Amino acid sequence: MIGKKRVPVFLVRGRAGLMLAMQAGLAAGLAWYVAHDLSGRPIPFFAPIAAVIALGSSVGQRLRRTAELVIGVAVGIGLGDGIILLIGNGPVQIGLIVLLAVLLATAVGGGAALIVQSASSAVLVATLTSSNGQPWTRFLDALVGGAVALVVMTVLLPLNPLTVVRRAADPALRAFTDGLHDAARGLAAADPDVLQAALERLRAAEGPFAAFQSAIEAAGENVAFAPARWRARGALAQYVEGAPQLTYSLRNVRVLLRRAHTALNDQEPVPALLPVSVRHLGDAVELLRQEWDRGVEPVAARERALRAVAESGHAYQEGVGYSGGVVVAQIRTAVADLLRATGVEYAEATRQVRAAIGWRGRPHGARRRTGR
Repeated sequence: MIGKKRVPVFLVRGRAGLMLAMQAGLAAGLAWYVAHDLSGRPIPFFAPIAAVIALGSSVGQRLRRTAELVIGVAVGIGLGDGIILLIGNGPVQIGLIVLLAVLLATAVGGGAALIVQSASSAVLVATLTSSNGQPWTRFLDALVGGAVALVVMTVLLPLNPLTVVRRAADPALRAFTDGLHDAARGLAAADPDVLQAALERLRAAEGPFAAFQSAIEAAGENVAFAPARWRARGALAQYVEGAPQLTYSLRNVRVLLRRAHTALNDQEPVPALLPVSVRHLGDAVELLRQEWDRGVEPVAARERALRAVAESGHAYQEGVGYSGGVVVAQIRTAVADLLRATGVEYAEATRQVRAAIGWRGRPHGARRRTGR
C-alpha cells in the first residue's frame, strides 16, 4: 500500500513466534522446577525436553493430538529405560526399542504423532543417556514435562485462538479467491486450459480448508480450557459457523468449473456477463476474508455475492447452452452457501438469491420466458 512502511520479514516472523517462544521458555523452566525442586529428582533432563517437544509439535493442534505427543514421549522413554536395564544397550537393543515403541503406539490406536514421538524418544534414551539404575524415573520426568506443557498452553499462557484461526483461514480463502479469479479469466478468454488449471487449484484447496477446519476445532478447545481466551468466543463464532458453508461453496464452485469447461469444449455461447459473475464471486470470498480478519459484519461480502447472482441472471437471459445453464445454477447455489457463511439463515439466503436474480415472489422452479 502506498505510504505504508514495510516491516522487515525477520521482524514479522519473530513477532509470530514470540508467543511460542514464551510458552516454551515458561514450560521448560516450570517442568525443571516441578521435577527437580518439588519432586527431588537430581537431573530431570527429560522433563523440560518433553515440555518443549509437546509445545513445539502441537501449535494450532487439538488437545487430543497434544496429549498423544506427551504420551508418545513418555512411552518411548519408559520403553527405552526398561529394555536398557534388562539387556543393556547397543544396535540390537536400539532396533528392539524402536520396534516395540511403534508396535505399542499402533496397538493403542495412536496417530502418526504418537508413533513418531514414541520411537524418537526411545532412540534418544538408548543413544544419548546411560541408565542410572532407577527404572521409570525418566518416564515420570517426561510425564511431568508433558503435563506442564498442557497447563502452559491451555491455562497459563494460551495462544490467541483467533490468531491461529486467521492464519489458517488466510491461505484457504486466498486459494478460493484466486481459483475463482483464474476461472473468470479463462471463461472470458474462452480458454479451457486456464479453466482446467483453476479447477486443479481449487481441488488443491481442500488441503488448506482441512487445515482451516482443524484450526477451528483446536481453537474451540483452547477457548473452552483457557479462561484468558473466553473473550474470543464471539469473534471466533464467525469462523466456526462459516467454515462448513464455505466448504460447501467450494465444492459447488468445482462443479461450476467442470461444467464451464464442458461449455467451452462444446462451443456453447458464453455471455460476457458470465465471467463477470464468477469474478464477483471471487471478490466476495476475498471481501469475506478481509471482513472476518477485521472482526466486522461481512456486509460487503454479501453485497458482492448477490451482485454475482444478478450478473449470472443477466447472462442467462442473454442465452446460454445446457452446460451454461448448469454454471448459472451453480453460481446461485455457491452464493447461497457463501451467504450462509456470512451468518444469513438458510431461508433468508434463498430469498435474497431469488430476489437478486429477479425471481422475487415467483414459484420455485419457474423461469422467465421470453417471447420469440
